[in-house]
Amino acid sequence: MKVQEIMTTTVESIAPDKTLRQAARKMSDLGVGSLPVMEDGRLLGIITDRDISCFAVAMGRDPNSTEVRKAMTKEVTTCFADQDISDAAQLMSESHIRRLAVLNHDNRVTGLLSVDDLARVSHDLAGGVLEAATPIH
Repeated sequence: MKVQEIMTTTVESIAPDKTLRQAARKMSDLGVGSLPVMEDGRLLGIITDRDISCFAVAMGRDPNSTEVRKAMTKEVTTCFADQDISDAAQLMSESHIRRLAVLNHDNRVTGLLSVDDLARVSHDLAGGVLEAATPIH
C-alpha cells in the first residue's frame, strides 16, 4: 500500500512570520498538534505544540510576539506519496517522530502522514512507530 492511499491530503499550514500564539490558536481550532511552516509553496519547517510549549513557555518567550520561525523545527523528515507505507513507518520509527510531510516529486507538500493514518490500516506499523517515538523517562 502506498502513502498516498492513506495520507491526509488536506494540509493546513502556517507562515513563518506568524506568532506562536497564532500557531497555537490554529492548532487548537483544527484539533491538530503540528503545522507545516510554508512560504511561497515551499516547506520551511514544522511547528508542533511541543515546540511552542518548550520554546515559549519553558524559555519565557512571549508567544504574542515570537515568530514561528524562531521555534519551528527546520529539519523536516519527509517521504514521497508513492512510497510504500512500511518504508514510511520505518522512517518515522528511525527518526522517532509521529508524522511525516508527504511530498510529490516536485518537492511540493501533497499531504501529511501520521501515526493515526497508519493505525487505520495497520496496528503493527502504528505500534512500532509509537514505540520508537515515545520517550522513555
